[in-house]
Amino acid sequence: MPAPAAPMDPRLLRSFVAVAEELHFTRAAARLYVAQQALSRDVRRLERELGAELFVRTTRQVTLTPDGERLLPHARRVLAAHDDLLAAFAAGQARPLLVDLNSPGLATGRRVLHRARELAPDCELMARYESGLTGAAAEVLAGRLDASFGRFAGLDPALRSGLEQQPVRYEPMAVVLPEDHPLAATARVPLSALAGETVYAGAGNPRTREWTDLAQRLFEDRAIRLAPPLPLAVGDEEFGRIMAKTRNPVLAVVDFPPLPGTVRRPLVDPVPLSPVSLVWRKRLVHPALTALRKAVAEIAREEGWLQRPAGGWIPAMDEDVMNGG
Repeated sequence: MPAPAAPMDPRLLRSFVAVAEELHFTRAAARLYVAQQALSRDVRRLERELGAELFVRTTRQVTLTPDGERLLPHARRVLAAHDDLLAAFAAGQARPLLVDLNSPGLATGRRVLHRARELAPDCELMARYESGLTGAAAEVLAGRLDASFGRFAGLDPALRSGLEQQPVRYEPMAVVLPEDHPLAATARVPLSALAGETVYAGAGNPRTREWTDLAQRLFEDRAIRLAPPLPLAVGDEEFGRIMAKTRNPVLAVVDFPPLPGTVRRPLVDPVPLSPVSLVWRKRLVHPALTALRKAVAEIAREEGWLQRPAGGWIPAMDEDVMNGG
């Protein structure tokens, strides 16, 4: 096994050790809170860097090769030293972790934050509300926020390059309608029923560009018009007033908080999905971030958040992100 030509990413060694100890890729992926495809890619990359095959894979079992057995004790020692270093740094890192939940009332981020607080009661996790992931990502990169939630694939590549992400949920989308709108009496609104409608999806708001981009991809070829930019409405009262004035339906998610004078209806045929990730700054070390990531994995497993509904719609660019790419 030749020596690697460049410094080795500890993540690759951690993936190798998890598979070596579990001898099962699915269990190892669950242990690391990553998608199985991402874990397999890491193992293949490590094998390429080392110029050695580390596992024998069959349809029935996974076993270590002689090179894999030789690497395992060395990898464990490297990771132990790496973990000691991180723990020593994190021990003195008592500052609060600032977590953006986008908007008050949205359930996904709020539930993850509450679970993380239970998992790490000695850490302080403070909620912030930055409206959209595009705006929050800039704050994360500037060090004014630590983490946020939203559609990672919709960020500009320059923003993504400084961030890491963990898939959280395929969140079904909905439409918010004035309570006297013709579609308000429909329990579930087919996308085709919105043909000819002008639907608001944050156009013109620089903080929510990833959401507007998702809407444009959904509306394309469906004869649904994207509502033109409006002045940013801050607070439920202002949002409700603007909605009553324009009478445009609003694209939302199924957990969007209720507003007076409106109804929220899930969209179907197909079910459009909002891909939600936990996003944080690269190389961020904080015990509360570890708790957040564990909370994501636990709730996603309990609630089936990462199981795509049959016939669910999602852009191809988001599929790769949600599969760990």
